[in-house]
Amino acid sequence: MCRNIRPLFNFEPPAYPDEVHEAALQYVRKISGMNKPSIPNQVAFDEAVVAIEAATQQLIASLSTSAAPKDREVERERARARNAARFGTPASA
Repeated sequence: MCRNIRPLFNFEPPAYPDEVHEAALQYVRKISGMNKPSIPNQVAFDEAVVAIEAATQQLIASLSTSAAPKDREVERERARARNAARFGTPASA
């Protein structure tokens, strides 16, 4: 899976529409192999992003959990620590 697609479920506050859109866009870019589609492919590319975005919103709305919502800042700091351990760079803000 692409490292730029982040979990969006069970966060407080819930996933923002921009986050869902960016995840859908990244997914379509990954599976199509295109960062920026050509003009003839633009419509299909955009339609795919909209469809993935709608499916993602529906999935997030349908899921349930008994776990407490995760804190975005805590998760961000954990990711920074993993990055520092992996690449040997200091965790920065």
